[in-house]
Amino acid sequence: MTATPITLLIVDDHPVVRDGLVAILHQGEPDLEVVGEAGDGREAVTAWRTLKPTVTIMDLQLPGQSGVEAIIAIRREDPEARVLVLTTFDGDADIQRALEAGARGYLLKSVRRTTLIEAVRAVASGQRYLPPATAARLVEAMEAERLTPRELDVLRLLALGQRNREIAENLGLAEPTVKIHVNNLLRKLQVKDRTEAAVVALRRGLIHLEP
Repeated sequence: MTATPITLLIVDDHPVVRDGLVAILHQGEPDLEVVGEAGDGREAVTAWRTLKPTVTIMDLQLPGQSGVEAIIAIRREDPEARVLVLTTFDGDADIQRALEAGARGYLLKSVRRTTLIEAVRAVASGQRYLPPATAARLVEAMEAERLTPRELDVLRLLALGQRNREIAENLGLAEPTVKIHVNNLLRKLQVKDRTEAAVVALRRGLIHLEP
């Protein structure tokens, strides 16, 4: 009797990455079957709705609708939907956002083929899959003091090199209010100055600057 295959939807905005994943997952793995691909978040939700794959392998950095937004949309329709994140984002905040959205596993694109296949099978069986390094980053996120949405707004502009007056104008705030937010950011991020705050924010995935 042939076991039911694990069907897979691959979501990544780079065709060459999708081609590589298809080759990796099909090679000598008769229980895995790629049934669809998508290149952006909205296309991912549409494809998932049509195909209902066992596991969706989702990148986070997608045009239009982000990977996290796509995960939320999919899980809103089916809370049991199983999504495995495969991305280059390795910040603790990225991991936390994806898991809070409903991802069942989180891998970096630097993982070995055997790890990817192991993660796919684990997620397909209803388990969670977090490599030790990823789990450690998640602990770091849980221990860190949360930033408010307004503080994140200030942080993004600060990382772009804007001064308090410019930030105030862009966000419609009083300059003294921006100064308070900046001081809170330095304290919460445990850094000495604005430059270090931007570096830490980017490393942790609290913000992402468009290329």
